[in-house]
Amino acid sequence: MNKKQLAHFEKRLMEERARVMKELGYYDESFNATLQSSDGDLSSYSFHMADQGTDAMEREKQFLFASQEGRYLWHVNEALRRLYGTPDKFGHCHQCGQEINFERLDALPHARLCITCKEKEEDGKRR
Repeated sequence: MNKKQLAHFEKRLMEERARVMKELGYYDESFNATLQSSDGDLSSYSFHMADQGTDAMEREKQFLFASQEGRYLWHVNEALRRLYGTPDKFGHCHQCGQEINFERLDALPHARLCITCKEKEEDGKRR
């Protein structure tokens, strides 16, 4: 992989990292906003049982989405570590060592596996 391609993937990874950090900031703000309701009450719970259920479900969804974004951020950061640590190996499959297609890396810049090895991995998980 040449320097121009590496610079392209660095830019893509940094853009993804900035997007995820922004999303996580949004979730942080929304978590803090739900802890104090608009009327100044410090309790984050409603008085009606149906409202309590809805509030709990919404908090759980937000935690789930934030957790997914956090895992994605970890993968992006790992890809940046690979890119900076061993740029000559960036873009090579971790299992077979073949070069990962440019199109795959462009779509998924944190990819560690070529499409063939990824398909094998997913087939193994289905069984």
